[in-house]
Amino acid sequence: MLRTRFTEEFGVEHPIVQGGMQWVGRAELVAAVANAGALGMITALTQPTPEDLVKEIARCRELTDKPFGVNLTILPAITPPPYAEYRQAIIESGITVVETAGSNPAEQVAAFKPAGVKVLHKCTSVRHALKAQQLGVDGVSIDGFECAGHPGEDDIPGLVLIPRAADELDIPIIASGGFADARGLVAALSLGADGVNMGTRFMCTRESPIHDEVKKRITEASERDTELIFRPLRNTARVASNSVSREVVAKLDDGAQFEDIRELVAGARGRQVYEQGDTELGVWSVGMVQGLINDVPSVAELVDRIVTESGELVRDRLGKLIAG
Repeated sequence: MLRTRFTEEFGVEHPIVQGGMQWVGRAELVAAVANAGALGMITALTQPTPEDLVKEIARCRELTDKPFGVNLTILPAITPPPYAEYRQAIIESGITVVETAGSNPAEQVAAFKPAGVKVLHKCTSVRHALKAQQLGVDGVSIDGFECAGHPGEDDIPGLVLIPRAADELDIPIIASGGFADARGLVAALSLGADGVNMGTRFMCTRESPIHDEVKKRITEASERDTELIFRPLRNTARVASNSVSREVVAKLDDGAQFEDIRELVAGARGRQVYEQGDTELGVWSVGMVQGLINDVPSVAELVDRIVTESGELVRDRLGKLIAG
């Protein structure tokens, strides 16, 4: 068993987090992660309304008696979701851990902390992490350039970003982006992190509520099979490489504006990928770490494998490297 500041302060058995993933962070996956001793996150905005979120939290509680959290990502929108109502739903449902992302967490901290909710804020740079610490978050998830979703605009990979964050921060750090196995967890701990966040790896488990064809595609893909879209708009996102994402990149490189590619990147099309299993229907998030994924285990098997092999790595491989 690996004990870190994160496991102690957030009340989980293993230093592993399943962060929020749009359309993926649902009760069946989150409960499986919790039952395995890691920290799972229901993705709030996957639920159409705050009332639906309350029901999803209740459904998760029917599947586990272990701790789990909720991800609430705040992003610019023409018609923003009712974030205050989602926050209230989270608080009234008795959730004790929230993963925030997407914008300055001041408003989220002000709402959650007085209610006794721990805030784990996801960010992509040391400067943003320091600001989050100053605002009072309980921990940060620091995303390296390898990650799926939004890696920020600095392009700093985890091998540099994680120890930089560890040098600067006083609160627990979760390393995110490029983690799938025991080697990654041990490396992250060595770099100064207190745990790891895995998205793509948890997508590719039996309990993950996405089509088996998507999981198959992940196991067959290499680390080179992603695209960075929205770069000219300075809102970079890493997604699977397919005909749609390549078209988006080409159009933006040729000077197109967001309105010109809006229909190509519609969230509804990405959702259809996960539901129908046609990986060419739209853009969908996946990380470079897919190059390390070649099977579809249960969540319990995956977490047990990572924890067991981490101990073996530290005792056997690294221990033998130390001269007596």
